[in-house]
Amino acid sequence: MKPNFRRCLSCQKVGLKQEFWRVVRVDGVIKLDDGMGRSAYICPNLQCLEKAQKKNRLGRSLRIAINPEIYETLKSRL
Repeated sequence: MKPNFRRCLSCQKVGLKQEFWRVVRVDGVIKLDDGMGRSAYICPNLQCLEKAQKKNRLGRSLRIAINPEIYETLKSRL
């Protein structure tokens, strides 16, 4: 089976799916790492997370307003 590659929405790095955090919009609710719906991938490092928050890249990618608690949850994973 060929590997699944994804791209970080912040730094544009391409890597294996397992290297990134997955953020999913399911029925207007944001979930982390699970669910079927529109999703975005982000590197698990502080620079990518801050850049995504500053430029609202996660919100634009998922087409929904992102609650700041989501960013805090991701920062606590570091």
